Amino acid sequence: MDFSDLILQDMKPALGVTEPAAIALACAAAGRLSEEQPETVAVQVNSGIFKNAFTCGIPNTHKVGNEYAAALGCWFGQPDKGLLVLDAVKEQDVQFCEEQIAFGKVTVSMGEISSDILIHARIATAHDVCEAEIRHSHTNVCYLRKNHKVLLDEREKEEETHTKESAFMGQMTLAQMFTFASQALEAEIGFIQEAYTVNLNLAEAGLASDRCVFARELLKGNGGLKISADAEKSSLALAAAAAKARVLGLNYPAMSITGSGNHGIISTMPLYAAAQSEGYSDLMLLRATALSYLITMYIKQYSGILSALCGCGVAAGAGMACGLTMLRGGDLAAVTRTLYNMTNSIVGMICQGGNHGCVMKVISAVKTGFAAAALGLSGVQIESCHGIGGETPEQTMRNIGLVANPGMTGTEETIVGIMSGKAQSLPSL
Repeated sequence: MDFSDLILQDMKPALGVTEPAAIALACAAAGRLSEEQPETVAVQVNSGIFKNAFTCGIPNTHKVGNEYAAALGCWFGQPDKGLLVLDAVKEQDVQFCEEQIAFGKVTVSMGEISSDILIHARIATAHDVCEAEIRHSHTNVCYLRKNHKVLLDEREKEEETHTKESAFMGQMTLAQMFTFASQALEAEIGFIQEAYTVNLNLAEAGLASDRCVFARELLKGNGGLKISADAEKSSLALAAAAAKARVLGLNYPAMSITGSGNHGIISTMPLYAAAQSEGYSDLMLLRATALSYLITMYIKQYSGILSALCGCGVAAGAGMACGLTMLRGGDLAAVTRTLYNMTNSIVGMICQGGNHGCVMKVISAVKTGFAAAALGLSGVQIESCHGIGGETPEQTMRNIGLVANPGMTGTEETIVGIMSGKAQSLPSL
C-alpha cells in the first residue's frame, strides 16, 4: 500500500451526512435478503453513529434522524449505490415511512459508547428475519444473515485488515507525507480532482438554496463573489455552503474523507479558494490536497472515526492548514509549525452530531486554519512544551487521539444523554 492508494481507498462520494447514509445502507442490505416486504426494522448503533445522525437531514426529504434513515433504507434504499443509497427517494416514499414510524415499526437503539462504527440492522418480514452489520467504515457490510443461514461473515477478516491499515498509518511520518505530496506527479494524484468537482457542485447547490442562510451571509461578506481576492472569505463562503447543503440533505453528494463529508469539504474547499484567489496551479492544488488528506487521515486514525472530538476542526482543519502552508510555498518546517499552531488551539471542540452547528465549526476551522498557516509561514509556532504538543509532530497528532479516545469517552456519554432527552421534539427541515 502506498500513499496514493491510501487516499484513493478513503475518498468516497456520500449523499447527506455519512452516518444516516450508513444506517440506510445497513437496512437496505438486510432488506434485500428477502423477497417479501419488510414489516419491521430494528437497528442498534454505537454512540458515534447515534449522535451524528440524530438531527441530520435525510437526502431528498425534509426529515431528520436515525429512524427516518433506517426506514427509508429498509423500504426504499438501493444498497448497490453505497453511501448514495437514498439517491432515488421520492416524496411518497417519505410519507410511507412516516406512517411506519408512527405505527412503531421502526426502532433505533444505542448500544456501546465508542468512537468506531457499528451498525446492526434486523428486518422482519412475514416469514423471514434478515440481518446486516456494518463495522469500521461506513460502507463495510461485513455480516449478512437470513433466518438461520449466515450468508456472509467477514468480521474477523475485517478486523485483521483494519489492524494492518492501522499499523501502516501508524508508521507514517509528517516528513514522509510532505515529501510524497510535494513531489507527487499528476498521474499519481490526479484522481483527487474528482473531489473538487463533487464538492464544488455541492457548494453551488448550497449557495443557490434559500435554506443555506449562513452561506448566503458569508457570500455577502465576500462582495457577493464566490471567489474574490480575499482567499479566506472565499473559503468561508464555499466551505460553509457545502457543509450546510450537506446537513440539510440537499440532493448533491460530498466527497468524503475518513468517512465524513465535512472532513472532505474542509480538506478541499479552502485550498481551492486559495488556489483560485492567489493563482496557484492545478498540480500545486492537488499536491496540497494530498497533504491535507493524509494529515486528516493520520489524526483520525488515533482520535477515532466518530469520537466526542470534532474532527472538522481538529483533524480536517489541521490538514487543511498544513496544505495551505504548502500551497503558499512553505517547507516542512513551516508545515510543522502550522500543525503545532492548530493542535494547540481548537482541539477541545466537541462533536454534537451532524447538524446545523457543523457550519459554525467549519467557520471556526477555516478561520483558525488560515491564522495558523500565516503564523507558521512567518516562523511563529506554539512550542511543543505547551499543552498537548509532543516532541515530534507525529506524537502531537497521536496526543490529539488520546484526548479523544479514551479521554472524552465520558463526554460522549454525556452528549448523547442530552440529545436523547430531546428525542420527542426532533424538527423537520
